[in-house]
This record gives sequence, structure tokens and C-alpha cells, in this order.
Amino acid sequence: MAIPTLTEEQIQTWSREEKDRWWLANVFRGDMPQLTLRSAATGFILGGVLSATNLYVSAKTGITLGVGLTSVILAYAMFKFLSAMRAAQDMTILENNAMQSIATSAGYMTVPLMSSFAAYFWKANTVLPWYQILAFNFVTAAMGVLVAFPMKRRFINDEQQPFPEGRACGVVLDTLYTGKGAIGMIQAKALLAAAGIAAFVQIIAGEAYMKLLWVHMLGAKTAHHFNEQLDAWYYEAAKTHGWATPSFAGVDFRTLGLRPTLDIAMLGTGGLMGIRTATSMLIGMIINYAILAPIMIKNGDIVERVVNGKVVPLSQREILNQWSIWWGVGIMVVGSLVALFAKPKVIIDAFSGLFGREKEKVDPVAHIELPLKYSFIGVPVLAVLIAWMANHWYGVPYWMTIVAMPMIFALSLICTNAMALTSWTPTGALAKIPQFTFGMLDRSNPGVNLMTAGITASVASNAANLLSDIKPGYMLGAKPRQQAIGHLIGIVAGGLVSTPLFYVMFLSRYKPGDNVQEVMATDRFPMPSAVQWKGVADIIEHGFHGLSPSIIWSLSIAAITALVFEVARMFTKGKFWLSPVSIGLGVVLPPSATMCMWVGAAIFTLLHSYYEKREGTTGHTLWVRSLEAICAGLIAGSALLGIGDKLVDVFILPRLG
Repeated sequence: MAIPTLTEEQIQTWSREEKDRWWLANVFRGDMPQLTLRSAATGFILGGVLSATNLYVSAKTGITLGVGLTSVILAYAMFKFLSAMRAAQDMTILENNAMQSIATSAGYMTVPLMSSFAAYFWKANTVLPWYQILAFNFVTAAMGVLVAFPMKRRFINDEQQPFPEGRACGVVLDTLYTGKGAIGMIQAKALLAAAGIAAFVQIIAGEAYMKLLWVHMLGAKTAHHFNEQLDAWYYEAAKTHGWATPSFAGVDFRTLGLRPTLDIAMLGTGGLMGIRTATSMLIGMIINYAILAPIMIKNGDIVERVVNGKVVPLSQREILNQWSIWWGVGIMVVGSLVALFAKPKVIIDAFSGLFGREKEKVDPVAHIELPLKYSFIGVPVLAVLIAWMANHWYGVPYWMTIVAMPMIFALSLICTNAMALTSWTPTGALAKIPQFTFGMLDRSNPGVNLMTAGITASVASNAANLLSDIKPGYMLGAKPRQQAIGHLIGIVAGGLVSTPLFYVMFLSRYKPGDNVQEVMATDRFPMPSAVQWKGVADIIEHGFHGLSPSIIWSLSIAAITALVFEVARMFTKGKFWLSPVSIGLGVVLPPSATMCMWVGAAIFTLLHSYYEKREGTTGHTLWVRSLEAICAGLIAGSALLGIGDKLVDVFILPRLG
């Protein structure tokens, strides 16, 4: 069944009241079950699980993945199975839509953890109690919901903005529930099969799993596990046979981090990001680790350090921290800011007609919308609460947080408009504006720049993502008030799962006096988002004094390159596809992760291209129509079992001795 839509002429000429009355008459599904106990419970559980996978993937890549379509397919398959077993009735289309609102909002609760909070821990070299992080995350995310609804009637009801990601979710839901659901079951099976394969690989590669199996269950003296570093056999053989050690300019490949690795989650991530983004990352990696790093090591700009009387050997992490971080962060920040301000229409349109083209005398949908009084009362109350938390926990003066609020609202509006047009949420770029603005007012306290920027990222991302979630509900005739409640449920679900998991995964080995960054950021979990945020905070605190000439030159060239590339992308309307942000990401990520993502992108791109025009074949069903589901399965299976390996290592093995 085709989804009812207005024509372009109707969108341009009708008043908002006329559009609302048309929607009530042609789209609204009345009292069809929507936010029921089972949709809330399913969304809560799936949202918690998917927020855990986002935490894992973000720690590895700095990328936060949308989980809406994954949750829709899983919930559809689960209730189809239960219905066939006569254990439960099938979900309605609006129940599934409400469920995905909960799951999606839960998935995005990892954003502040992997950026502003982690960077603050590193800069202040402290670890704050988990309840402070959880409370701050809850309140800023809830503010995002209240900020979104005054914009909802303009962007969705009146202007009928596309919100491409949300629209895609609405189309998938309509396909599943209007007689074309067979593809949904195929996608669900493909997702589960991919997850099973990834889970198996993660189990045999997990050191904790294999130690539990071989030593504690089978009684062996040593544990055997699959080594994900695919070149390990060569180095073992090289010791025996005297083979040459691969190197660039005399620097060992292992020192540079240039080691091929089988990481199933990164293969899936590469499949979702596409070959262009992955290739830009690969170029950044090659320039940095295969060309610049060996030169800088030879010139003495990257050296072995002595810390507490111990020599710290050269490694990929040392290369990044001593030298590469500057130009890597520089090209990302300049590229993202230029990309933002190169689209003035997005910014101008965000503020034009915020409250509609005319004052509506009658509100036909008032009984199902979230009342605007909740926003007008709730936002000031939450702003005061956020100012109190920022002051007591991070030392941010009250006046700074209060003064930052209008900027945060304006940037949230820009972010929402960008999401409406492109599904692009420039939260990273937008957050740099308050980070620089308020950081310059107080260079000594990292909380000033990181927390004002963190509030911006949390509020803006939640506002934009809520409206993207409401778009499919509007298409399918759902009650927006119930979707708002669902988004709040998802905030609770994501926060309750991701926050304690954040501490277990990355801080379980921390002891007072340790260097927090060295404990948290590892080769396995490099946390590139936090690296970027801390890099900006370092620039704010120290400026460019004391940096070597090579760093200054590399940073300057990177900034100019970012500017030129973004201008080229703008004038060629995207035909020039090299991305400065992706190039910088290839610098801050371990090379093994970048290589694995590129391989994944290449494999899935080739399969998609080969089967794209072969409709009706099994290959087309799998590698075109189910490609996203397969990639999501690879990520979920690998991430969940990877998290499990960490939990076994922290909680089970120490008790077994």
C-alpha cells in the first residue's frame, strides 16, 4: 500500500492547519496500539543491547551507527515467530515504530561517553563516579527531547521535510506490514546468520573465552585461541628461519601498526560506510603511517620516552600521541567546520519560519501532540539543573552554562535542519564552536570547554534524532506524543546499559594514580572521538607554543588541504569524493582497523555492484536488499561477544584463579 503524501504544490500553498486536517483524515490510524507494554519492553531490551554494540563500535572507530532498521527487522521477525508459535500476537505496524523510537534513542546514548566524558577524564586525569555521568547524560538527552518538539510542527507537519533516514525506516515498516513481509524474514535470517558467524569467530579469538574453555573447563595447561593478527604466523616463522622483517625506512611494520587483522565488526562497519569513505580513511592511514611516521622517527620528532624510569618503546600509539594527533585532528576539525558553513542555506533555513509561516488559530492535532508548555517550562528547569551539575562536578561557572544555552539551542536547530535534509548530523563540528568559544574564556579548566561542547552534542543529537524517529511515525499515522515518551524510555534504557558497561570495559583496570588515558585508550579500543575532543582541548589550553616545526607545518598543510578539499566537494557537488574528515579518521584509528574496514567496504561494494541489476536472484536478495542487515549482524554478533569476552576477563577468570 502506497503511503499517502501531499503534493509539492500542497506543501507550498496549504496552511499548517489544512495539512494537519488532511493528515488526520488520510494518514492517522486512530487508536491502533502503539506504545504498549510489549513495544516498550521490546524497545527497552533491544535498545540496551544495541547501545552496547554502539559503545563497542564507537570505541574502535569513533562512528555511532543508527540502529533503527536493525531493531525494526529483529522485532518484526521475533513477533512473527512468536505469532506462528501462538505464544503472542504479531506486533502492529505502530507498535514496531514505537519500539524503534525507543531502540534508536537508546543507541545514541553512547555519544557523550565516547567523546566529551572520555576526553574530560583524560584531560583532568580523573575518573568521576558513574552516577554523575549517568545523571548528566539523562538530563541533557531529555532537554534534547524538549528542544525538539517546538521544531517538530514546522519541520514535519508544515514543511514536510524528507528526513531520509527516518523515511527509509517508514518505507521498510510499510513493506513489512502490507503484504510484502517475506523480505523482512529473509533480512532477519540473514542478520542472524551473519551474527552467528561473527559470534563464532569472536569466541575462538577471545583470549578470556579460550582460557575459560581450555584451562578451567578442559584442564589444559595453556589456552589456544585464534590470532586475529593475520601476520602473526610470519613473524613466528621469521624467528625460526631468519626471514627479513618488513619495514618502511628501517621502521618495523609492527611499530607502525601496519598489521592485517581479521576484525568482523570492522568488516561490517566498512560495508555500511561505503568504499568512498573507507578509501579516504585508507589514504590518511598510508600518508601517516607508511610515509610521514618513518620520516619523523628518522628525524627525531618521534622518539622513545622515559616514563617513571622505564623506556616506552615506539609504537603506533606513541606515533599518534607524539606527532600525528595534531594534523589528524586538524584536518578533521577544519574539514567538518568548512563543510558546515559551506552550506549556509542549511543554517539560514533553520531559523527562517521557526514557528511557522503564520499563526495558526486552530490546532487540530493538539490532542496527540506533546504540549508545547512542557518545553517552555521544562527547558529552563533542566537548564538550571544542568548548570548546577556542570558547576559542582566539572567546575564550570553558572553564568557560562546559562550563557551557553542560547548557543546550544541555535546549534540544535542547525543540526536538526541538516538531519531533515540529508540525514547528516554535524554534532562534532557544531560542538567545536562552544568548545573554542568558552574554552578561550578559561583555558585552565578542561571542564569549561569539554562540558559546554558535550551539552551541545547531547542536546543537538537527541533533538535531531528524535525528529528523524518521528518522521516514520508521521508517515504511518502514529501519535507523536507517544513517540516522545518512547524516546525518553530509550534514553533510560541506553543510559542504564551503556554507562556501567563503559566503566567495566574501559576502567576496570584503573587504580588511583594511573594515567587514565593510557588505561582507557588501547590498540584494541583507540577511542578516536575522545582523541579528537582532547586534541582540541589541548590546543585551547596550550596553543601552539612548544610544538616542533614539523608539527606546525603538518597542521598548517592539513588545514589548507581540508579547506581545498571541502571547497572542491562543494563546487563539484560531491563528485570530488575525498573527505578530509575521513582522512583524519584514518590517522587517529589503528591502521589494522582502517585496513579491515576498507576490505569490508570493498567486498560489500563489489557484491552489491555485481548483483544490483540481477533482480530476482538469491544474490540480489542477499547482497542488495539485505546488505545492511548482514552488515548489522556482523557488527552485533562480534560486538556482543567481544563485550562478553571482556566481562569474562573482568568478573569470571579472577574468581577461578
